[in-house]
Amino acid sequence: MATTKLGQMLVSFQVITEEQLKQALALQRREGLRLGSALIKLGYISEKGLLGFLSKQYGLPAVELAKTNIDQAVIKLIPAEMAKKYQIVPIMRVGATLTIASADPSNVFAIDDVKFMTGYNVDVVLASESELEASIANYYGGVAKKQPDKAEYSAADNHTAAAILEARDFVLKQEADEDSLAEDSVSGMVDVDEFDKVVGSALDDVEAIEEKEDSGIVKDVDAPIVKLVNGILVNAVMARASDIHVEPYESSLRVRYRVDGVLYTVMNLPVKIKAALTSRLKIMSKLDIAERRLPQDGRIKLKLGRKKEIDFRVSVLPCLFGEKTVLRLLDKSNLQVDLTKLGFEESALKDFMAALDKPYGMILVTGPTGSGKTTTLYSALNHLNKPGTNIMTAEDPVEYNFLGINQVHVREDIGLTFASALRSFLRQDPDIIMVGEIRDFETAEIAVKAALTGHLVLSTLHTNDAPGTINRLLNMGIEPFLVSSSVILILAQRLARRICPQCKEEEKVPRQALLNLGFPEKEADQVKIYKGRGCPACNNTGYKGRVALYEVMTLKDEMKQLILEGAPAEELKKAAIAGGMKTLRISGLTKAREGVTSIEEVLRVSFGD
Repeated sequence: MATTKLGQMLVSFQVITEEQLKQALALQRREGLRLGSALIKLGYISEKGLLGFLSKQYGLPAVELAKTNIDQAVIKLIPAEMAKKYQIVPIMRVGATLTIASADPSNVFAIDDVKFMTGYNVDVVLASESELEASIANYYGGVAKKQPDKAEYSAADNHTAAAILEARDFVLKQEADEDSLAEDSVSGMVDVDEFDKVVGSALDDVEAIEEKEDSGIVKDVDAPIVKLVNGILVNAVMARASDIHVEPYESSLRVRYRVDGVLYTVMNLPVKIKAALTSRLKIMSKLDIAERRLPQDGRIKLKLGRKKEIDFRVSVLPCLFGEKTVLRLLDKSNLQVDLTKLGFEESALKDFMAALDKPYGMILVTGPTGSGKTTTLYSALNHLNKPGTNIMTAEDPVEYNFLGINQVHVREDIGLTFASALRSFLRQDPDIIMVGEIRDFETAEIAVKAALTGHLVLSTLHTNDAPGTINRLLNMGIEPFLVSSSVILILAQRLARRICPQCKEEEKVPRQALLNLGFPEKEADQVKIYKGRGCPACNNTGYKGRVALYEVMTLKDEMKQLILEGAPAEELKKAAIAGGMKTLRISGLTKAREGVTSIEEVLRVSFGD
């Protein structure tokens, strides 16, 4: 309750004097009490008298919590941390209305938070502070030390106090979230063999779960759902998955992991728990659990042990039979940022490193979604990241953070687009600029101008191969002379699965098939091709891990001349190959010859020339 409002009311109704109010305010500041508690402690008003005064002024009924029996199902509607933070207790629910007891009926923050958390309309009744503390201790097991609200500071201290309290609340919340997730990740580790038992436990109480879902609440009290979700997350990490797909259908809930670029079904869950499971993921992602009509994006941070931290980028999308949730695993400990270990052939790596050492110009990395473009760019930036260099990046979203690199999260909903970020970068004295993606003419034009005015610019495009990138830029509206002047290197890439070293064995492939793939005649009789037989180490897939295939095209003088002449992509490709460029298919065949990947993988991720 606002200090000045309560104090003025008590003085104006001659319940206390101005001097008594001043003394109570001084005690409040010294001991961090509410004003009402300070007045009671000084003996200027009784607890019962204050409760009666507030009841009369606000027209709200007062209750005696000591004589009120509250159903545990109602208590569970408000989590302990919220009850302790706002000093409130839920006492009853009728239909869509939840009644809470509070000593501060003017605390709109508490009422709004309860409405948001539960999805119910909220009615307030009054209770004394001492009875509230006793009830919280009884139902929630202990009382958190009450922190003063912003409103409880004097007007003179209000701005400073508000800033301090906001900072304190943020830090405390972050620590509580991390501690909670750390505990969850340890206790929630579930083997796949145990999922039937966990799901069975959830179904035993499915009516309660559905009731909570209807109200928009599924918190830690739903232990089976919590354990199930934690198990899905932790087991995905153990399976080296890059993505988790939770997909609702008419009669089932399918969970799939993407491992080494391929999706595998890991479990089919009962459709009854789809809403509870989705809400649990939303709560962990800090999303709106009441919103089921619009897509939402969030993030989960999971702690495994004391050192390993994994971020999950969460996307929720409304579909025909419910909301599909996709989680992208971002494990910085597994991020490979060493350019020499990504899969470059020696000549391709040499060309790429030479381009990175140029003082200005544009380097473009192309490929479909999930082809490793971001990893290549991060590796390049890691190589360039020196104390004497100012590196600025615009990303959507920022997947990994690096010390020494200034990273901006693009948010188009508020007008922070790639183009606007890029304009701002040019006023930040940059040496190197990375633009997450060139999507339109405006972004492309600014990037080209930045490359021509003394900056090294790195970015990505969605094209099938390196030569096709030129036509993509021209189709966007960039003039040929600007393209030929600014672009110094284009790199196309794909990710192929590595053969499992534990079950690797030679495979007999017909000579004609090898010739059709692109092997020279001299090699067709001698080359050894390998595959993975399948073993427990690779989950019987024959593959473990991935390697990148690269197509690196350096824009030399003859290539620039062809661009100025408006040559088609096929002619540019022939000129690039003549100039020493190895295509994605050739890169794949090299990896197959070295026993790194299989012929099937090369065919899967690359086109013939």
